Amino acid sequence: MNVQAYCEAVETKDLQHKLLVPAIWIRENHSPLTSLMKTSLNLILEPSISEDYQYLIREDIIRKVDRISKQLDRQNKILIIRSAWRSFEHQRLLWETKFASLKKKYPERSDEDIKKIISYFIAPPTKSMHATGGAVDALIYDKIKDCVMDFGTNKGLEIDLSKKCYPYHPGISLEAKKNRALLIGLFEEEDFVCDIKEYWHFDYGNVVWAIKKEKEYAIYGPVN
Repeated sequence: MNVQAYCEAVETKDLQHKLLVPAIWIRENHSPLTSLMKTSLNLILEPSISEDYQYLIREDIIRKVDRISKQLDRQNKILIIRSAWRSFEHQRLLWETKFASLKKKYPERSDEDIKKIISYFIAPPTKSMHATGGAVDALIYDKIKDCVMDFGTNKGLEIDLSKKCYPYHPGISLEAKKNRALLIGLFEEEDFVCDIKEYWHFDYGNVVWAIKKEKEYAIYGPVN
């Protein structure tokens, strides 16, 4: 599949999923939020724009992240957690910070163009799956090479938002494809689903997970 056809297919499916979201029943299982900072897991926690960020995830997911981390340990790699549960206020701050950054980077573009770019990759505050505690953003650090692995759109921890962020984009290097396959494969083995437009974002238990897994209902709703 060529680049244009792939991107169009992703965007069509993404729109279909968004239309389905309101119809998904949530049967909340009340798994509590637990801080990854209070575990003994071997992780790198990416600095957050939110002060005192605690890297909270549903307690159900801790064991899954632990198994992923241990698999990477055996490969001389470390799981990087970029973000986990985010409040509506945190999501709003993320949106505003990214808007300011892109406005500075592309001063010739209109506000509407900038907002359109952001909307491809950052959900509005009340619609983010991160609010459920069932979403994790992750990358991988290679201890042998002493760097964050190349995933095709990142320089270290900094990710350039573009359509090349779509997980199986044909236009990235073979190394980036291999590294994405490793990251996505590890999370899929633990029953997560990879976001349709973000190779670093994984969902479990929430409505996006329920849609992609064709579940009768989600088990995590928003926690604010």
